[in-house]
Amino acid sequence: MPMPLIDRIALTQFAKQILTRAGMEADKAETTATVLVEGDMIGHDTHGVSLLNWYVEALEDGSLAKSGSYEVVNDRGAAFVWDGKSLPGAWLLTKAIEQACERVGDHGVVTAAIRNCHHTCALSAFMRQVTERGLIVQLSVSHPAASRVAPYGGTKPLLTPNPMAAGFPTSADPILIDVSASITTTTMTQNLAKAGKKFPEAWAFTAAGEPTDDPREVTERGGTMMPLGGQLKGHKGFGLGLIVELLGQGLSGKGRANAPSGIFSQSAFLQIIDPAFFAGLDAFTMQSDFLASACRSNPPAPWNGPVRMPGDSAARRRRSALEEGVPVGDVAWAKLCKHAEIAGLPVPDVAA
Repeated sequence: MPMPLIDRIALTQFAKQILTRAGMEADKAETTATVLVEGDMIGHDTHGVSLLNWYVEALEDGSLAKSGSYEVVNDRGAAFVWDGKSLPGAWLLTKAIEQACERVGDHGVVTAAIRNCHHTCALSAFMRQVTERGLIVQLSVSHPAASRVAPYGGTKPLLTPNPMAAGFPTSADPILIDVSASITTTTMTQNLAKAGKKFPEAWAFTAAGEPTDDPREVTERGGTMMPLGGQLKGHKGFGLGLIVELLGQGLSGKGRANAPSGIFSQSAFLQIIDPAFFAGLDAFTMQSDFLASACRSNPPAPWNGPVRMPGDSAARRRRSALEEGVPVGDVAWAKLCKHAEIAGLPVPDVAA
């Protein structure tokens, strides 16, 4: 049975109302709702409106700040550092991206680090607002108070999946790369464990360091998620994870050396690059267009269909969501409707 399809504008307004009823300031609720819906539109349903239930709980227990603003720790024009004060990560990253985009015309490259962010949603949901301006964006986040991934060759969880994303303009759909330094994510691991399901392959280690396909070894028994590259080549994912941790935590001044345990607080690294300061936007898109075309036309392997560029699926899903409605999972939709019933909010119409 197909998932419910909801009009994008109606779903965004619905999500905003749920957040404002829970106490979040209107501007932060609107931005957070927009980013969450964008996540669903591009296929990141684990980081879409299904997170609203958790966000409402976090607003109620105070771990997610309802109002206020960030603290400017340092600002040198081409680089700035903020303390996010546990405010919504979607709002903080959006504000930082807007400021960096405004400044990049003067500096060519603008870099930012933010500490004490609440959850930052799907990183690829922030990319298009930058690439549509003809700019390049790099974004990565880590969670210094959490431990899910052991360093390569170790058995004790230390790092988090540490996602990293980059967006590059072309003359058509942007190239959007969004990957983690671990094979799988915390959300997928938790969801599979709750459902009593297995990983498709051995994506984790037991507490003794043995490969396993059971997510409950991670969630219940002290095991760890494998770094990208797995048992044989996990030193590569380990290295990428260290890059993310040191850029976000080291440059923001809040990381594993001084982060309080048990507090949800992410550290983020952001960089905006203006091709106009280099060989020019036309020169850049000539290269990005050529590379994208060359990859897509590459003869496919027997086990694969046509080669896709990172971001192709997201662009296709996004166009479909704009035309037909945003798909929302049955479980997530039922929870949202329950929130609406409790708060006395009208529920948007379902298209299918």
